[in-house]
Amino acid sequence: MKLELENLSVGYGKKEVLANFSLEVSGGEVVCLLGPNGVGKTTVFRTLLGFQKPLAGRILIDGREREALSQKEFARLIGYVPQSHQPPFAFTVKDVVVMGRLAHLKRFASPSAGDYELAAAALKDLGISRLADSVYTNISGGERQMVLIARALTQQPRFLVMDEPTANLDFGNQIRVLSCISKLAADGIGVLMTTHNPDHAFLCSTRAVLISRNKTICAGSADEVLTERSLREAYGVDVILATAEHCGRTVKTCVPAIF
Repeated sequence: MKLELENLSVGYGKKEVLANFSLEVSGGEVVCLLGPNGVGKTTVFRTLLGFQKPLAGRILIDGREREALSQKEFARLIGYVPQSHQPPFAFTVKDVVVMGRLAHLKRFASPSAGDYELAAAALKDLGISRLADSVYTNISGGERQMVLIARALTQQPRFLVMDEPTANLDFGNQIRVLSCISKLAADGIGVLMTTHNPDHAFLCSTRAVLISRNKTICAGSADEVLTERSLREAYGVDVILATAEHCGRTVKTCVPAIF
């Protein structure tokens, strides 16, 4: 199964933000979308999720047009993990997670015991079963992010769209979320995520897409796309790419050249 954006042009009203953007995500891949603020990353996501219509181009899921899918059909295929989420009421974690089953419930139906079992399984897979009875608004930001991923997994989607999933998280929680993303891909889920940190693409992506300030788009492996030159052109700052050896594997990292 594939998620495809074909020659997509997005914007607000008649104002075009990004034109002729093409992207393909297959099951088991992690595709990182990078670029400075204002180049259209969020607008692409809003268009993909149906919050606004494309100005041109097509969105295909397993060969089917996005517009041809009902909201429930779409929700069964695509799970969304936002940067943050504040529920209107103080729900428990297990109730937040079971909300992912709404795409599979009939109108006015309540979650079944089976739905709660799926929610419990998602919490267990992510190693946060201990939070099941906690009040969602009382747990940490990193824990909330893991709960949102569990909620999306409870939808049983084929793809996850993640908007800066490590934003506002401390270093340890960033690594835990990235490890979770790698595991999801290993389980066959396709992941499309935005990030402002090139290191995240080096750590867990199959492919990277970099949109520069002049709207130039470069796609390929993280090593191919994220070079000192391309990052300087995209963000307007000098960086140094360094490597280190760990457990027989070369690890690449991006260091700001501010000294």
